[in-house]
Amino acid sequence: MFGGIYGTVLASALLAALQGEGQRFTPVYDALWILVTAVAAGLVHGYAHHMATHHTGSASVRWRRLLTALGEEWPLVVAVLPTVALLLIAGAANWSEPPVTSAGLALNTLLLGAWGTFAALRSGYRRRSAVLVGLADAAIGLAIAVANALIK
Repeated sequence: MFGGIYGTVLASALLAALQGEGQRFTPVYDALWILVTAVAAGLVHGYAHHMATHHTGSASVRWRRLLTALGEEWPLVVAVLPTVALLLIAGAANWSEPPVTSAGLALNTLLLGAWGTFAALRSGYRRRSAVLVGLADAAIGLAIAVANALIK
């Protein structure tokens, strides 16, 4: 759950940051930027977890633990794929930037709400409370969208 939420917030923040007024829209470049950043963040996060829980042992055990820690970061990378797909489609269809950015931020806001609701249900919350948690998580996506509108 952590990686999914982190990746979705990362995708939203990068999508908002890559929007450039007065510059040519490069959705394929932006999609690759988001994907590479997510992979780098996953590698750094997994490595940091590995180093923080470093145990003694043979080199093969340490390498196996490192690879396991890195492999556990896949949800972060998967979570950016809806944004990456949207940008790739936008590039192929020659869509303009403002509606693509708005759609991406809206999509990620909905995904944050879904992640939050799902996580709350898995934690034992009742449906109504889980939906409220999901709405609170969606507020993070909404805050990114509002910040993007105010900054731009």
